[in-house]
Amino acid sequence: MVKVYLKKKITPRIAGGHPWIFRNEVDRVAGEVKAGDIVEVSYSDGKFAGRGYINPQSQILVRLLTRNRQEVIDEQFFHDRIARAWLYRQKLGYVENCRLVFGEADELPALVIDKFNDYFVLQTLSFGMECWKPAIVQALQSIFSPKGIYERNDVPVRELEGLKQQKGFLSAPFDTSIIINENGLKFHVDIENGQKTGYFLDQQDNRRAIQHIVKGADVLGAFTYTGTFEIHAAHYGAKSVLGLDISENAVAQANRNAALNGLDNICRFEAMNAFDVLKQWGKEGRQYDVVMLDPPAFTKSREQIQKAITGYKEINLRGMKLVKNGGFLVTSSCTNLVQPDLFLQTIEMAAKDARKKIRQVTFQAQASDHPIIWGVENTNYLKFLIVEVS
Repeated sequence: MVKVYLKKKITPRIAGGHPWIFRNEVDRVAGEVKAGDIVEVSYSDGKFAGRGYINPQSQILVRLLTRNRQEVIDEQFFHDRIARAWLYRQKLGYVENCRLVFGEADELPALVIDKFNDYFVLQTLSFGMECWKPAIVQALQSIFSPKGIYERNDVPVRELEGLKQQKGFLSAPFDTSIIINENGLKFHVDIENGQKTGYFLDQQDNRRAIQHIVKGADVLGAFTYTGTFEIHAAHYGAKSVLGLDISENAVAQANRNAALNGLDNICRFEAMNAFDVLKQWGKEGRQYDVVMLDPPAFTKSREQIQKAITGYKEINLRGMKLVKNGGFLVTSSCTNLVQPDLFLQTIEMAAKDARKKIRQVTFQAQASDHPIIWGVENTNYLKFLIVEVS
């Protein structure tokens, strides 16, 4: 097996558990390699660090799969890792819909698998993981006997690995428009064309967190996508709910979801640019008991972090101005590049500029089927905050 030797300065990060080894952190590679090969990694003093897959084309040269010298990387390895990930979700009660595999957090870097009842959607986001896709599919077939498996590899990050974007069936074809249950509600999920893997499972616990503050409330939701937060608000006793999203398709599906749950008399959705509308309605003096903001990631690169902060500050300032005195702002950020303390600072700046006092009700991360590994920043990405505004 080809050996990769690390530079001394990188030892603490890798020994501390981080699975990524960047090109400039490698001292030398002893032997010829091609993308996807399994290699053995050693610290600068020659001690064993782990085994993982290599890709000379990628900035992340090696991603570690195991630190156990006895562990062999083969089909059985992937079966066992996925079975272990499933056992963890079962212990926590995530049995119907869940993120079954959350990449680095499940020691399967660059692999994402979402479970929607008996259907599975996967993403292999690196060359090394793509090589093991047949073994991963076989493991899912063996453990779950699923009704269908679909790949959503239509993501630009694959191109950095020398892979093409693609999507399609990894099992016999099936109807990719399915219905799932969440918190006693039903939602349409478009596996083939929905965002990411078709549905945002990471907010499933946070959607329950609004149940007390929305009772009897007039609620405004912006960046609603397919209306999950808004429909939960109606279900939990809101008086009226209006959801806004720029996408006509998302709004159509949100209205279908409201009807599916018999809540279309309380909940309605309109296709509008939330940035423009929040500003305009603030000037008009409109007021709501609860304003909910769940925007997309404003940046995917470190160079754009300041621009993202400006965006988050702006929409939260606008949102706060629309909240009645004593009402609540519910706000999220889903980019791991904006860490929790920076997100809270941004909300604080927005409150000062809006001349509002805020009181924290709850501050949470993503649902526990997306576990956080301390020291691996990209596993701690979702910030969910509720504040009282006065």
